[in-house]
Formats: sequence, structure tokens, C-alpha cells
Amino acid sequence: MGQLNITKRKADGGVVVLDLLGEICLGNENQQLKQTLRSLAEQNEKKIVLNLAGVTRIDSSGLGELVAGYATVTKAGGDMKLLNLSGRAVELMTITKLHTVFDVFDNEAAAVASFPLTAEDLQTVLIDPNKVNLKAVA
Repeated sequence: MGQLNITKRKADGGVVVLDLLGEICLGNENQQLKQTLRSLAEQNEKKIVLNLAGVTRIDSSGLGELVAGYATVTKAGGDMKLLNLSGRAVELMTITKLHTVFDVFDNEAAAVASFPLTAEDLQTVLIDPNKVNLKAVA
């Protein structure tokens, strides 16, 4: 069995990118991914991108965990996108028709930009003095 390393980072617009390195297969790897996604949902993170560029193998259990993670995130009011799937992963997504469930991207900027702006995003922009000129009205 392989190992899965997950690195979390923030992108523009409050998007959380999880860089995955290793295998998403039956065993502890799936539990780690499940716990990470559940934790993000509990922290009210609504925009999640899974970067699968470093994933060397996904088995049927791993696909199931991606679906379960997606369900966890969407149930909490969020959305999850997939980034940089390998050729084999794309093939598995097509065979299982999961490509109809997930938004899949080859470009991180496009994946991050695909999330709609929320009211929280707009409030952040409106109060950011680097982005908005505020004038006092007497």
C-alpha cells in the first residue's frame, strides 16, 4: 500500500487547494482524505480544489472516497473541483460517469476562477483598502 500526503494552501477568492501526492487507495490514505475534507467542511470552507497532479494511483475505493468527499462538502454548502487528473483517472471518471458529477480542470487558475463570488467575497473586496478607495461622507 502507498501513502498519501496532503498539503493545504489558500488561493485567490478564499479557495482552498489541496495538493495530493501519492495514492488514493483502500486503506489509511482514504481515511486521511476523508478526515481532511470533513475538517474543511466543519471549518466552513466552501471552495475546495483537489490538485491530483501528484497522485500516482486511484483505485475504486479511492473513487468512492472522492464521491463521499464531494457529498460531505456539498452537504455543508460548498463545492469541490478536481484539478490535473492523470490520463488513467480521466478514463476511470468517464467509465464510471463521474465526469458528470465533478468539474475537472487542467489549469489551476481556471479551477479557482470557476467558483462564483459569494456575499462574503464581496464584503472582503469592499473593505479592502488596497482594492477600494473609501471616502468619508459628511
